[in-house]
Amino acid sequence: MERWEQYEIWSIASGGSRWEFVAAFHDFDVASAVARRRGQNLRLVHAIYVDGKLAEQQVLVELGKTRQTA
Repeated sequence: MERWEQYEIWSIASGGSRWEFVAAFHDFDVASAVARRRGQNLRLVHAIYVDGKLAEQQVLVELGKTRQTA
């Protein structure tokens, strides 16, 4: 059973209706620095994969306007 963890950056796609994958890093400090430099409307996620499939995902940080408002 192959298992790995990574930190992913996700951004709201144009139109604001869905999230799109931007980048993944094995090191939290690198992922955090890239997320801060990238700017707004993104999520920093800790993801755990088992045998090539997403097993667990935790949103660590949301920056900017990441949710729709009425």
